[in-house]
Amino acid sequence: MIDPEIGFTSDVIRDPIRFVGRRELIRDCITALNSSLSLIAVYGKRGVGKSSLLRQVQQMALGDYTLARNAGLQHLIPSRPRRYLTIYYTCDGFLRDGVELIRRLINDQDPEDGLLRLVPDDGKELVEFARSKEVSGGSDLKVVKWGAKGVDSTRYARVVPADDVQTFRNFLSSVVAHQVRARMKRDALLVLLDEVDVINDKSGIGSLIKSLSTETVKFGICGIANDLNDLVADHASVERLLEAGALKVNPMPEPEAEAVITTAEHLFRGQVTFDATVRSRIVTLAEGYPYLIQLLGKECVHVANERETTRVTLDVFGQVLDGIRNGTAFPTLEAQYQRAIGESEGRQILLHLLAEQPADRALFNDEVGRVVLKKIRGDAKDLNIDHVDQLVPRLIDKNFASSPESVGDFWSLMGDFRCKTRCFPAATVLSKSVRDSERDRILYLWP
Repeated sequence: MIDPEIGFTSDVIRDPIRFVGRRELIRDCITALNSSLSLIAVYGKRGVGKSSLLRQVQQMALGDYTLARNAGLQHLIPSRPRRYLTIYYTCDGFLRDGVELIRRLINDQDPEDGLLRLVPDDGKELVEFARSKEVSGGSDLKVVKWGAKGVDSTRYARVVPADDVQTFRNFLSSVVAHQVRARMKRDALLVLLDEVDVINDKSGIGSLIKSLSTETVKFGICGIANDLNDLVADHASVERLLEAGALKVNPMPEPEAEAVITTAEHLFRGQVTFDATVRSRIVTLAEGYPYLIQLLGKECVHVANERETTRVTLDVFGQVLDGIRNGTAFPTLEAQYQRAIGESEGRQILLHLLAEQPADRALFNDEVGRVVLKKIRGDAKDLNIDHVDQLVPRLIDKNFASSPESVGDFWSLMGDFRCKTRCFPAATVLSKSVRDSERDRILYLWP
C-alpha cells in the first residue's frame, strides 16, 4: 500500500522540493523580497497555486532560496539577500472588513505563524525552527511556552483600548525592535495575508498597508482576482509599492503541468509510475490547474493500490474517470454538485451549456449580479428546456448555491465550490454525461 500523499497533495505546498515550475514568478519574488519598499500581491484564479506560491515567498524570506536554485535562478540571488521574520494569516468568510482583520491579527496565537508569538512577553519561550527540510536556508521563530501570565505583552507593546489599529502598530514596532533587530538580526518583518478576497469590505486595507510599510515592515497579500482592483479596493494607495511585487498566477503551461507528475514519481522513489498516455490525459483535463493534477494523481494512486499495481495505465485511469462520473471518487464534491442542480434535469443541462462558453467571455454581469445568457437559448430550446431565465438565477441563488462573485469566468456555486466543465478549467468532479455519453463531458467542482 503506497501513501498517495507522498507524491500528490491537495494541500498548500510548503516544501520547495515539491513545488514545480513558475520560474518567472520565482524571479519576481526574489526581486520583490529584496526591495526595501514594496507590497507583494499574489493573485489569479482559484486552484492555480497562489497559496503555495505565497508559502514559497515565506520560505525565501527566511533566507532559504532552495526553490530559486532549483529553478536555475541562483545568479539572481543577492550576495546578501534581505532576511525576514514572518507572520502568516489565512482570512475567512467571517471577516467583515479591514478593522476586523486587524483585530484577528493582534489576537492570533498560532505558535508558528501568529503575530502574538513574536510580541515580547515575560516568560515566553521561543525557539528557532526550519519551515522545510532545507535547514541550512533559514529559520523562523515559534512559541514553545507562553509567558507566566499567559499572553501578556503590555510591558513591551502598549495595548490601546478600543483602538485595534494603533495596537497593531504598536505590536509591529515592538516585534521589529525586540525580535527582528535585537534577537534575530534580520532586516525586516514580513506580514503575509492569504485569501484576502473573502473579506466582505476591503476598503481602507490598501491605505493601511501603505501607512505601515517601511524598510522594516513589508506586507504580502494573496487572493482570487482577475486584477488588483478585485484584490485591493483602494489599490491606488499602494500602486508605487506594487511596482516590484504584483504577481499574477496563471494556469500552468503543459510542460510544467506534466512536471507535477514527474515530481510525484520522483517523490514516490519509483514505487509508482504513470504511463505517457495517462500523463497526457491528466494534463489535458487539468488545463494548467495544479490542484486538478494533484486531485487526479491522488485518485490514480488509490485505484492502483486497490489493483495491487504500481503502474498507472489507461485502464487504471479509466476506472478513476468512472468513479468520478458516478460520484464515488469524490463523494463530498458530488454531494455539493447534486445540491446545486437539485431534482431539475433542466438546471443540470443548462449548467453544462453555460459552461461550454469560451473561457474568455464573461458569464455574468457583476453590476446586477445575474448570469448573462449567451448563445445558449437555441440549444436550450432544442433540448426542451423551458424558463431559462428562471432556471439560471436558481443555479446561483445563495439558498441553493451562493451569490456570484467578480472572479472572471468562474461560476460561483455551492458556497466555497466552483463549477465548470472541461473548457472552463477548474477543479473537480467529473459529472454524468448529459447530451453525448460517448464524450467525456467533465464537470468540475472545487474548493
